[in-house]
Amino acid sequence: MSRIIPIFRMFDYAKAIQFYIDWLEFEIVWEHKPEGSPVYMRIAKGDVVMDLSEHHGDGTPGSRISITEFKGLKTFHAALIQKNYKYMKPGLERAEWNPEVLLMTVIDPFLNTIIFEEPL
Repeated sequence: MSRIIPIFRMFDYAKAIQFYIDWLEFEIVWEHKPEGSPVYMRIAKGDVVMDLSEHHGDGTPGSRISITEFKGLKTFHAALIQKNYKYMKPGLERAEWNPEVLLMTVIDPFLNTIIFEEPL
């Protein structure tokens, strides 16, 4: 089956690791880190896959994606809050467009937005 993998632009490898790996608990699938060159990496959390790139022209800072059908959003949210990541304290809200959908929005250090959605 074919699928789309979004590419988010990043500017600082250490901040990307702190946000995506340490806080959101994505795993590194692979990295391309040639010495003295920009990093390109693939990360995943369950069946959610995305790429992060320091390369000029790969993605636009301030991009936005939605992760639909996310299971266990309340539990995931509680775990994130308990980690006390000082740069982001997301809330939970019902979608304006459908009160039967729970949302959590996070913004990475590079101003990219991820909206986690769970049908109630």
